[in-house]
Amino acid sequence: MKQDRGRWTLAGAILAGIGASACCFGPLILLGLGISGAWIGNLTALEPYRPIFIAVTLIFLGLAFRRLYRAPQPCDEARVCANPKVLRRQRIIFWGVGAVLISAMAFPYLAPYLLGY
Repeated sequence: MKQDRGRWTLAGAILAGIGASACCFGPLILLGLGISGAWIGNLTALEPYRPIFIAVTLIFLGLAFRRLYRAPQPCDEARVCANPKVLRRQRIIFWGVGAVLISAMAFPYLAPYLLGY
């Protein structure tokens, strides 16, 4: 049961990160795929909610970090969580997802410097 809670915190962080970067990163991806049109300008409608999505993303990442590093996890020998390889794999996935989410959230702030506009 506690294992499922760890998955939900990471899934929540991923969804909130997608929401935080949807206003700016989404149109760039669509343009890169060759999809264009005047309606792409409407995707910036989520911009006012960006700080909320960023806060939710950071909260979920913090909960996932706490679950993986701070909170002790009592576990029986017969369960999967007793295997140190599973915890190591979860931590690798956490840092990979965290790096992608942080870069996606920082993209609108760094885009003028990276893309020159």
